[in-house]
Amino acid sequence: MYVRVFKPAIDVVLALTASMVLSPLMLAAALAILIEDGRPVFFIHERVGREGRVFKIFKFRSMGKNTAVVPSTDVAQHQVTKVGALIRRLNIDELPQLFNIIQQQMSIVGPRPGLPSQTDLHEARRSNGALALRPGITGQAQINSYDGMSTEAKAVFDGEYARCISFWTDMKIILLTVRYLLKPPPVY
Repeated sequence: MYVRVFKPAIDVVLALTASMVLSPLMLAAALAILIEDGRPVFFIHERVGREGRVFKIFKFRSMGKNTAVVPSTDVAQHQVTKVGALIRRLNIDELPQLFNIIQQQMSIVGPRPGLPSQTDLHEARRSNGALALRPGITGQAQINSYDGMSTEAKAVFDGEYARCISFWTDMKIILLTVRYLLKPPPVY
């Protein structure tokens, strides 16, 4: 009942509230990107979601125009703009995903959506039940040092989450995400 009814409702209410509260910050980020590097402000690309369906994810653009779509671990430092480095460090680049949550393509907590080319990750998630979930802005793998983590390790954490999903598990992951965001920023 939680996964089918309450979790999606909580996600939409929280995403609507957060998007209203954070709208000045999102507007400032959009203006900074526009001033530094012009249009487009958003980076919209395909990701794999629930049951393997492909959807368009929204992010603030943090790299120069026409940069190739690759996992963040493969991004060269020179491709990230000055504003992009700041919004990545503060995780502001992820805020437009609130719109994906409102559209019910994503959840606040769930496995991070992979690129279509990450077939090993999708197959591992299919076998452990994680691919049946809506992808999230944060999840079990993110609070356990996601950057640099192997595909197998990500899938294991995602499978653990799929097996123990509950309101309390989601609250724990959200609180640990806040703690993670307060740590020194990741290096790209």
